[in-house]
Formats: sequence, structure tokens, C-alpha cells
Amino acid sequence: MPIPNYQTLMLPVLELTADGQVHTSTEAIEHVAHQFDVTPEERAVLLPSGRSPVLYNRTHWALTYLRHAELLKSEGRGKFRITERGLGVLEQKPAVIDRRFLSQYPGMQEFVHGVGSAGPSPSPAIEPAALNPEELLEATYAQLRQEVESDLLERLRRGSPLFFEKAVIDVLVGMGYGGSRLDAGQHLGKSGDEGLDGVINEDRLGLDKIYVQAKRYAGTVGRPEVQAFSGSLDGAHARKGVLITTSSFSPEARNFVAKIEKRIVLIDGSELVRHMVDHEIGVQQKGTFRLYRVDDDFFEGAE
Repeated sequence: MPIPNYQTLMLPVLELTADGQVHTSTEAIEHVAHQFDVTPEERAVLLPSGRSPVLYNRTHWALTYLRHAELLKSEGRGKFRITERGLGVLEQKPAVIDRRFLSQYPGMQEFVHGVGSAGPSPSPAIEPAALNPEELLEATYAQLRQEVESDLLERLRRGSPLFFEKAVIDVLVGMGYGGSRLDAGQHLGKSGDEGLDGVINEDRLGLDKIYVQAKRYAGTVGRPEVQAFSGSLDGAHARKGVLITTSSFSPEARNFVAKIEKRIVLIDGSELVRHMVDHEIGVQQKGTFRLYRVDDDFFEGAE
């Protein structure tokens, strides 16, 4: 089953602590994973940023809300124990514990709205119930990035062949290939031999060469086109090549390059625009947001 959202995890996490003993974040993760039959594959699923597993993140946020509502109290880094308030809540045998339930406690209101505030909880339209604040930011970032990448790909497809070649040069140089942009520009697009568009340096010293073909294919690029590119490398006595397209590659094409001795990298349109964003080619940074989390080590022994 899909990993439950962080609010669904609140009650099981609190129930784990019903024995009054000190428990750890690791125990909480294992407890909810077992209760909800989370598979090893699901446990390995990461947030869009790739920074942490979804299960870990959601369990962390369940613990965070329970602590701010003072149903749990911290007992050191990654450790916690149930409070008298928490025991009282379990005695009520609630069917669910969520943000609406926790909003009755002042500590929760201050956490959500700021110190001294007693306003209502944010509406689901602002923060979907299935997402914790960090996941909401991650999801928004992923959506905005996808929109930018889609726009980039559409513009590449509409541009001229010369412009596409220029964009490819910029991306390869941004990734550390081809030396300077001037060097890469002089070599790429000037070959025209054996069906190859050009050759770039694999490193700044030019110790090895990579042959490049950059094509704006209209449809899926199949094995015949990739096999032809491989044959072109043979004609140039080359062993390394990069085939770049604004389209996509068929499974047969990818299987072909996986089985041959030559090292051929296939970069489709989706991967190309990801590299463009990663290396800030054709995009501008609008702003930077930093996420902070309280350093438990700093407050070790404060209580």
C-alpha cells in the first residue's frame, strides 16, 4: 500500500509510546512500517529533492507535531517519551489524531501560526492534508521545475537546427566537457564526417575525444538510428559517443547500447532539459529558499 501521510502516522506513533518508556525515531519508523506493511521498495522512495526517504520524512513530521502539541516530549536527540497529556489522549481512544485534533492545544497553535497566535488552522486549499509542510514545498518545487523543463523542451523543438546545436554545446561545456565554449564550438558542428556532427574533448586537456550527434528527431529514435551512429564511430576509429535528441529513445535502442563494447550515451529530450536546469543553461534563478531544522545537539542538556 502507499506510504500513509504524516497525519495518519500520528496515532500509531503515539500508541508506540503508551508504555511510558523512551523511544527513538528509528523505532517509530520501524513501527509504522510494520503496521502499514510498507515494503522495502516503498521505504526506499525518496522525496523529489532526493534528500531523504518519504517514510522517514513523514514519521519525522508526525513526531514534530505531537511534540509541539505536548503529547510527546523530547528526551535527547532522536528520543522521545509520552506525556501525561498524551496518555490522556490515548485513554480517549480517538479514531484518528490529525492537525485538526491537535489544534485544541496552545503549543500546536503557536507552532503553526507563531507565538501569541490563536487563529484557525490553515485551510486544506493552502496545505493539502496528505502533505506535511516540507513535502508541500518539495512538491511545489517539483511541479515548477517540471513546468520549466517542459517549456525548455518545447522551445528547443521550435528553434532552428543551429540554435539546437548551440544549446547542446552550452550543456556539454556546462557539464565539464569540451574545454572552453570556444573550443567546443569550433569542433562541434564542423565535422560532417561519417554522419557525425562533431567531436569534443572528454576533459580539458583533450586526453580523449567524444563524438557527438545532435538531432531534433520528430518521433521516437529507434535501434536503426542508434546502430547507424555506432557504425559512424567505427568509421572514425572512435569508442565513445553521445547521441542527443529532443525526442525519446525506444527500449530496443537503449538495449542495443547496453550490449555493445563501445560506450555510447543516449540523451533524450527530458534528460537534456534536466541537465540544462541543473547547470543553469537557458534558465535564470528567481530565488533561493533555505530550509532549517532545529539542531538537537545544540540543545543537548538544556533541560
